[in-house]
Amino acid sequence: MNGDRRFPEGFVWGVATAAYQIEGAVREDGRGESIWDRFSHTPGKILNGDTGDIACDHYHRWETDLDLLVELGVDAYRFSIAWPRILPTARIGEVNEAGLGFYERLVDGLLDRGIKPYATLYHWDLPQTLEDNGGWANRETAYAFADYAFTTVERLGERVAGWMTMNEPWVVSVLGYERGQIAPGRTSLTDSLAASHHLLLAHGLAMHAIRDLNPDSDAGIVLNFTAQHARSDHPDDVAMERFRDGTNNRWFIEPIVGMGYPADVVADLGWDLDPVLPGDLEIIATPIDFLGVNYYTREIVGESDATPTVVKDPKVTDMGWEVYPEGIYEFLRRLHRDYGMSKLYVTENGAAMPDVADAHGLVDDPDRIEYIRRHLAQGLRAIDDGVPLAGWFVWSMMDNFEWASGYGKRFGLIRVDYENQKRTIKSSGRWLADVIRSNGLPAGEQPNVL
Repeated sequence: MNGDRRFPEGFVWGVATAAYQIEGAVREDGRGESIWDRFSHTPGKILNGDTGDIACDHYHRWETDLDLLVELGVDAYRFSIAWPRILPTARIGEVNEAGLGFYERLVDGLLDRGIKPYATLYHWDLPQTLEDNGGWANRETAYAFADYAFTTVERLGERVAGWMTMNEPWVVSVLGYERGQIAPGRTSLTDSLAASHHLLLAHGLAMHAIRDLNPDSDAGIVLNFTAQHARSDHPDDVAMERFRDGTNNRWFIEPIVGMGYPADVVADLGWDLDPVLPGDLEIIATPIDFLGVNYYTREIVGESDATPTVVKDPKVTDMGWEVYPEGIYEFLRRLHRDYGMSKLYVTENGAAMPDVADAHGLVDDPDRIEYIRRHLAQGLRAIDDGVPLAGWFVWSMMDNFEWASGYGKRFGLIRVDYENQKRTIKSSGRWLADVIRSNGLPAGEQPNVL
């Protein structure tokens, strides 16, 4: 097709999931309790009273799920490992062999199908025993994470193509410890700030564990980025943009690249830096091989009386998030230009959108296709500008337990009927398979002006 735009040779195409959202089997084979087991069983916390007890039953159906990955045509799969399956009580030495065995079979099953495993060590399912002892607000949790990382990486080792220490520490510290919207449901700014530091410390310690075991491993961290745009050029709105960009975006990336916590935001928050001990920032700044970028939307911020000059696009997802593809281009360029990232993956990008099933059971989701297409086009734009974008993982492989939204929001390329666990590849999944096959977007699917 003349005029098609191709991604670079060797570009990694994948989809992503998280353990608690798909596995189920929360009380099987020695798995310990996680904060999400406790939180989801607390009345009023999850929409419709949903829990992840069964989820997509992936723990029992993993082989057929991997076969579906083959149908999607991906060459990589990003999954997370459930900490409570490996160390149910979070005590080193009390390793659950059944849990490790499950992930060994999963990794080997991927390799047998020619799919590269990308493993996330922490996607929010902290062992409840650690939360009972202070959770991420307690420095000891960072050391416990390093032990867990060593145990897991030692077993799975070089079979994993890419190790990701943790997913979205902003969400954990802010939504989990300050706003109470997700597990563990705390509402303390002091705890949130301590948690943010201990999460980063845990990342750095885990990087050391990975390097000690497998010096040549490809390893990094996954951060979420949300574009923050002032609603007008009024000084109050501009100041709000700076602050929100600082707390949402700069707070985690800058310590990782050796810049420390942003001084302006530290001052704004009045943080005394008490949890930061000598040597911590050096551990946090342990070099990474890549940065994983999760991007979904932007926020328009400001509270002045000025006439808005930046207006939210009326097109939103089922989560109520504005569809703003240009934001992913902005961040990919910024991360390369301002922070020197030499390899970037988009590790999550996708949308909860309406699905329509016809009488034959086919599931059409054109809005999801449009969302992914527009973001991929912005990825190509970034590559044209010299950004070292190495791969793209669509969120999500299949519909799943969407945290506090329960099963009411569907992000999947594969539809899951939760009553009978039937899987159906949606039109978006078929479309993505075509994109992967051609390693690019047809010319007609790329806007001329981005």
